[in-house]
Amino acid sequence: MARAAKEGLDGADIYSGCCTLKIEYAKPTRLNVHKNDSETWDYTTPTPGADSQRQRPAPLLPEPAGGPQGFRGSPEYGRAAERHENGFGVRQGRDGATPRFDYEEGGGGAGGRFGGEPSRSIGGGRAPGHRFGGPSGPPIQSRSSRGVVDATDGPQEGAVLMVYGLNMEKMNADRLFNLLCLYGNVFKVKFLKTKEGSAMVQMGDAASVDRAIFYLNGLEFFNTKMNVNYSKQAFLADVSMPYDLPDGTPSFKSYVTSKNNRFLNSDMASKNRLQPPCKVLHFYNTPPGLTEEDLRKVFEENGTAFPAEVRLLQNKSEKSSSGHLEFSTLQEAVEALVICNHIPLSGANVKWPYTTKLCFSTPRPGQAEQTQ
Repeated sequence: MARAAKEGLDGADIYSGCCTLKIEYAKPTRLNVHKNDSETWDYTTPTPGADSQRQRPAPLLPEPAGGPQGFRGSPEYGRAAERHENGFGVRQGRDGATPRFDYEEGGGGAGGRFGGEPSRSIGGGRAPGHRFGGPSGPPIQSRSSRGVVDATDGPQEGAVLMVYGLNMEKMNADRLFNLLCLYGNVFKVKFLKTKEGSAMVQMGDAASVDRAIFYLNGLEFFNTKMNVNYSKQAFLADVSMPYDLPDGTPSFKSYVTSKNNRFLNSDMASKNRLQPPCKVLHFYNTPPGLTEEDLRKVFEENGTAFPAEVRLLQNKSEKSSSGHLEFSTLQEAVEALVICNHIPLSGANVKWPYTTKLCFSTPRPGQAEQTQ
C-alpha cells in the first residue's frame, strides 16, 4: 500500500504547476500517534463516542466562505462556476475544463506598460488592459466600490495573483507587500520553493488584482523584470511550516490584520491616489521636524540610492511631516520604496516611532516617460 501511494502521488501537483508532492520512504518502521486532533490522527482507533463524521480531521482545503460566486464577478464565469468540481477550489470553465494559463518557462509574460508582449488572462481571454476599458485606460469601478474590502469581510474569492521574476537575493514577503499595497489590500504572500523567484499573493479583492497587474506587470527593479498575472487559484491556504528565504525570513506571511494595508475602509481608500510607478516618491506619516539629513541616513542604512532631490512640504499640522523624493531613475525609486516603505522612524520628543509611508507621486510635466 505504501509503494502504491508513493508511485501514484510522488511528483504530482496539488495545483497545476505548484505544490508538487515529494514522497519518500521514511526511516521509522512504525508511526506513533497519541491523540486525534488537527495535527495527528490514528484512523485505526476511532475517537470513543464520536460519530463517523467526526472521526475525520478538518479538510485541508475548506469550502470558501460565502458560497459559490462567479469568477471575479464576470458573467462568462458566473453561470459555469456554480461548483468546485475538482475539489481544489479552482473554478471550472463553461466546457468543464479548469481555466489555465499558458505560461512560458520565464513565466507570466511582460505587460504593455513597461514593454513586452501583452499578458494572457484566464482562459486565453482579454489582456489585463482591456479590463480597465482599454489597453491604456484607467481602472474602472469593479465588483466592490473602489476596490475596498472591509476588514471584517475577509478575503474575496478569485483575488490571487502570480508574481514572477523576483530577485531572491533582495526580495522577501514584506518587500513584496510594500509594493503591492499601493494598489489594494494584501492579505497573504507565499513564495514558491519549486519555482525560484516566484510568489503567489492573495489580495483583498479582484479589483486589487486587476490594478496590480495593470500598473506593475513588466516593472524592472533589482536588475530583473517582474511579471504579474492572474492565478487560477481561488484562495491561498495558510502555510504552517514555511521555509526560509535567502535573507532568513519566512516564505509565507499573512497580512490579514496588518494596519499597513491602505484600503481597509472607504475613508482610507479615498486618500490613496493610484499612480503608475515613477521616479518621484511621496513620503508622509514621518516625525515632525524631519530633515534632509535624517532622510539621507535612512537610505544609507538600508542600502538604497539617495534621491537626487528632496522637497519637504509645509504641513497644516505639526503632528507629522511629508514631502517628495525625486530619484535619478525609475529603478532607484522602486527599489527605495520596496525597501524603505513602512520602516519605523523616531523623532525628537516622540514617544513612539512613526511608520513611514511611501507611494508613487504624480509626475511633473516632462516626467511621463519615466513611467513607461
